[in-house]
Amino acid sequence: MNKAKYIICIIIFFLNINVSALANSINSENAILYNLDENTILFTKNPDEVISIASLTKIMTAIIVIENVENLEEKIVLINEDFKGLVESNAAVAGFYIGEEVTIKDLLYGLLFPSGAEAAQALTRYFGGKERFVELMNEKAKELGLQNTKFKNETGLDEEGHHSTVREVGTFFQYALKNETFKNIIETKEYQTSNKRKIFQSTIVKFINKTNLSVDYLRGGKTGTTANAGLCLASIAESNGTNYMLITARAKNDWVNPTHLYDAKTIYDYYINHYENKILLEKEEKILDLKTQYAKEENIPLYNKKEILKYVSKEFKKEDLKISYDGIEEITPFMKKGTKLGILTITYLDEEIMKEDIILEEELHFDLIKIYELKKKEIHYLFLIILIIIIILNRKKRKKQRKLQKKK
Repeated sequence: MNKAKYIICIIIFFLNINVSALANSINSENAILYNLDENTILFTKNPDEVISIASLTKIMTAIIVIENVENLEEKIVLINEDFKGLVESNAAVAGFYIGEEVTIKDLLYGLLFPSGAEAAQALTRYFGGKERFVELMNEKAKELGLQNTKFKNETGLDEEGHHSTVREVGTFFQYALKNETFKNIIETKEYQTSNKRKIFQSTIVKFINKTNLSVDYLRGGKTGTTANAGLCLASIAESNGTNYMLITARAKNDWVNPTHLYDAKTIYDYYINHYENKILLEKEEKILDLKTQYAKEENIPLYNKKEILKYVSKEFKKEDLKISYDGIEEITPFMKKGTKLGILTITYLDEEIMKEDIILEEELHFDLIKIYELKKKEIHYLFLIILIIIIILNRKKRKKQRKLQKKK
């Protein structure tokens, strides 16, 4: 093993130790962290275990409503049916009351902020009932390719057969975040209902205020809890130009100490403190030189066409970049402009970060002196052969001429 590979192995070894220690340091049994900008997974802990997901379910509930309602300002009146079974199941409520007229938008905020189950059931009724609405949720899960997600209700209350994984919650949460309406709701800190009777505050904001945690990077999210799911949290964060998304589940069910929020801080802080976006290669930075033959140009320099920005360890060193070229080793003037020369690959710690075809962008110019210098021996032999041929031909010619003279 050469020195460079040895160093890379050491770095990866210690990173794995750190990540393993991180997994052991959090209370949540399941977790997955994404870099949204690069669409990569940075950290996992039991990401594919099928579990209860509590009110993280309401992320799907919300996006189904948003995608299928044309006018979110449309008003509906809450009725007895919207509150059925909530006391018995000890479900969280937003504080709406029977007979109150609210907008669909009000219900969405009541659904995602205080996690109101009555808001969920009112929205379900608007769509024609629980059965039809849950069918839409499962259709969306299938559309997103979720293999281990099954919805039985719109609230997230524990029910046999109602489950997902943190990886698949991440998939539908990321899908929902692409919707501007949903993203605006999630990132809002406080909302007043259209009838001015209620002010909803994000549950995450309440936890932050309660604990005085330093998590300014948090942009919003959705909490949830049931007996089976424990404390769950789907959150988004931004720090130093990097956007993150984190899903955690099955933290100890302790509302005095919001362990899911502590876990989020632990995970986010680790990556914010140890990683950052770095320019690995500048635009127009020379990568390598290709040799030439028979050309006036000494070599063909290859330049990086665009800036390469990558989320890497703060310990990044330029020498950890590996640049490899597989193709024609020597370029000649015989080659036409547009000829594919080969493939350039750039890797960092064995991760491929760039791969592109190398095309000859300019034709080279012949250098006769170089041709002579390179082929001097061959040219001398050629001249010698030509000279010998000339001598032989001359001798034959003279011999023929002498024969003709004798005949005369």
